[in-house]
Amino acid sequence: MDKALKVIRELQNSGLIRAYAIGGGIAATYYIEPILTYDLDIFFIPRTEALDLLSPIYGELKKRGHSLEKELVIIEGIPVQFIPVYNDLVKEAVETARESTYKRIKTRILRPEYLLAIALQTNRPKDRERAIQLLSQAKLDSKLLTRVLKDYGLGERYRKLKV
Repeated sequence: MDKALKVIRELQNSGLIRAYAIGGGIAATYYIEPILTYDLDIFFIPRTEALDLLSPIYGELKKRGHSLEKELVIIEGIPVQFIPVYNDLVKEAVETARESTYKRIKTRILRPEYLLAIALQTNRPKDRERAIQLLSQAKLDSKLLTRVLKDYGLGERYRKLKV
């Protein structure tokens, strides 16, 4: 995964993306016991406003010899899904992501409070399960979580989750 993260960092340095953070299952395993996950989810803030945000990224990665499989790019054997920020919650999550290092590669990971809120917002069965795991296993900043849940209208889903 370190080689994939290095390539993603290069995309940011080249200006194709403004900011990024690891999300999804791989980010969750940073805070909770490992879970089965298939790909590396990279949430990103695009450099420009455009209708097709992924083509420039896919084009650059293809030029570098990486293959495409449906919505995934295979980077050094790791399936990577690039997900442009699609609402204010996800944008805030990327902007406030934690700096981290993986095998000497600097990267960014969504905070557990935002992973939980995004899981509640998405609200698929697997997301609710991940939210429960984060709630029971991750060290959460209760003030931050309360604010995020309030700001994005997720309080009721959170209360149902805790029942």
